[in-house]
Amino acid sequence: MEKDRIAVSVRGVAKSFGGTRILHDIAVDILEGSVHALVGENGAGKSSLGKIIGGYYTPDEGSVTVLGQPVQHYSPREALGMGVAMIHQELQLVPELTVVQNVFLGRESHRLGVLVKGDLARFEALEKTCAFGLNPLAKVADLRIAERQKVEIMRAIAREAQVIIMDEPTSSLTEDEADRLHEVIRRLTAQGKTVIYVSHFLDHILANCDRVTIMRDGRVVRTDPIAGETKQSLVDSMLGQKSDIMWPDLPPAPPPETPPLVELRDASTDAGLKGVSLMVRPGEIVGLIGLVGSGRTEVARALFGADALSGGEYRIAGELQPRMTIRRAAQQGIGLVPEDRRKQGLVLTQTTRPNVSLATLDAISRGGVLNTGREVARTRRMIEHFGIVPPHVDGEVARYSGGNQQKVLLAKWAVARPRLLILDEPSRGVDIGARQRIHEFIVDMAREGVGILLISSELEEAINLSHRSYLMSEGRIFAEGPSSGLTVESALHRVFLEQNRRSQQKEALAP
Repeated sequence: MEKDRIAVSVRGVAKSFGGTRILHDIAVDILEGSVHALVGENGAGKSSLGKIIGGYYTPDEGSVTVLGQPVQHYSPREALGMGVAMIHQELQLVPELTVVQNVFLGRESHRLGVLVKGDLARFEALEKTCAFGLNPLAKVADLRIAERQKVEIMRAIAREAQVIIMDEPTSSLTEDEADRLHEVIRRLTAQGKTVIYVSHFLDHILANCDRVTIMRDGRVVRTDPIAGETKQSLVDSMLGQKSDIMWPDLPPAPPPETPPLVELRDASTDAGLKGVSLMVRPGEIVGLIGLVGSGRTEVARALFGADALSGGEYRIAGELQPRMTIRRAAQQGIGLVPEDRRKQGLVLTQTTRPNVSLATLDAISRGGVLNTGREVARTRRMIEHFGIVPPHVDGEVARYSGGNQQKVLLAKWAVARPRLLILDEPSRGVDIGARQRIHEFIVDMAREGVGILLISSELEEAINLSHRSYLMSEGRIFAEGPSSGLTVESALHRVFLEQNRRSQQKEALAP
């Protein structure tokens, strides 16, 4: 890589939405054949800058040069024609199409809607590069979030782009899957391709990027080589001050004799749970630990009434629940922050105010008439409490960064005060500053007596923020105990041992 070869040059770029300026006088050069990180808190402007380079946004001011060609008003299709592809944090796939159809969408071997062998052969060649293990004929609607993210990554690579913008590419991947992606990135840059890497995973940035641009409040703070940077130096520049990365103190765990708030006994579902038994007490934070696909989300869905039990028992405050539904779960005081916030958690056609009020409209209504004054005042308190940016009561949630969308979703349950709050990947795509606010929110809810079930692929988060943990594999819980007795290494070791044990059992039973 020659130092003077610039793949992307941004000069004086500014961008506003609805009178709010989100980017101010951005200037940065991204070198050819490098992995260039963009980091900053949610709302700092990282994704917006990526979307300008990728043709999704048009700058109000300034200029962008891509591979030596100046661009001003170009679309994503035109950007792709110039060699620029973007992998979005919020995935942009066609659910009813198959994996292979999504990967080659718009670049099919045949355009009559008929899958031809040529596309399968192209997919198999691409799979050798990525090693993601996806079934090309599987419908995307049936895939988990992590698998959909792999499809998005494969689609960008299939475009043979010279510049690939990756917005939170590892947010739903396990560490092993993330390592495989980073190997793919290294192969791409060895071919002279350029990767713009937007991420909140600072360890991934330090290990895999060549240069880093740090952004704050829509401005570039600095651009430097990654050599010599530390997690602390990045955080200090992101926040504009010295900051300690620390976990909040948990409230005391409820005594063991405390009756369970919710309890599953030998529960099974058609979605893949097999004889699961667990409980959550009032004021207790319980971590659910396992790899992607282990059944963690299926436990959340069963507790929230989204998946009916095919066997076993579900009890709330000791009372048997013969058939749980989402409506009954909500009436019983159970809340869920789902893994897919855009499709299952938020109403993106609505603003911040109705999204915050969605679960508690009865509390601010009389005779079916909404008290708008109370709703506005309550929403303003939540915006201030969570640091939602932009701080507008009627801000367009669909345009918010992923982290600020997550804060709106959490605000909904902060005002609802459920008895049990299920959090499925609450920190996905969230920066360090916002993450600390979310951690404090979790602890505060537990301190007020709310039971918390915490599901997180970041095992450090699941362990440090819980009193007790269950370990899962293949739809089963195989261990339970105090979280204080776990480390990330020991938890992973036990999960992999369990996987190997079950694999050996299956081999022994095979004819």
